[in-house]
Amino acid sequence: MDGGLTVRAGVVIPEAELGWRFSRSSGPGGQSVNTADSRVELIFDLAATTALGEPLKNRALERLSTRLVDGVLTIAASEHRSQWRNREAARARLASLLREAIAAPPRQRRPTRPSKGAVRRRLDDKKRRGETKRLRGRPSD
Repeated sequence: MDGGLTVRAGVVIPEAELGWRFSRSSGPGGQSVNTADSRVELIFDLAATTALGEPLKNRALERLSTRLVDGVLTIAASEHRSQWRNREAARARLASLLREAIAAPPRQRRPTRPSKGAVRRRLDDKKRRGETKRLRGRPSD
């Protein structure tokens, strides 16, 4: 946890840009449940970061706009009993979230049309199937 958070090749968030807040976690903990601050909140100021280039930052801000509060992204982790494991879980979740947010948009689908042969085969199959069903009916007198 000392070299920063690697989001993908070429994109590393410096440790100085990550803020941490700890509190008591609800859930499992046994005897030490009321004394250990095992719940972790990872705070990342996406709007002010220097780790992302301008296009990537704008893309991430747009895609994560519903999760941001004043440009700040907060991730909470409390699923583990140990603070260390919750820190690792929060870091992994942030990396995954940012990786998806800065990914290039999918390529546009180019509309295509079925070939004449494919259309003809489809219609022939439909006629053959209809004829089969028609022959299943009661014979006429």
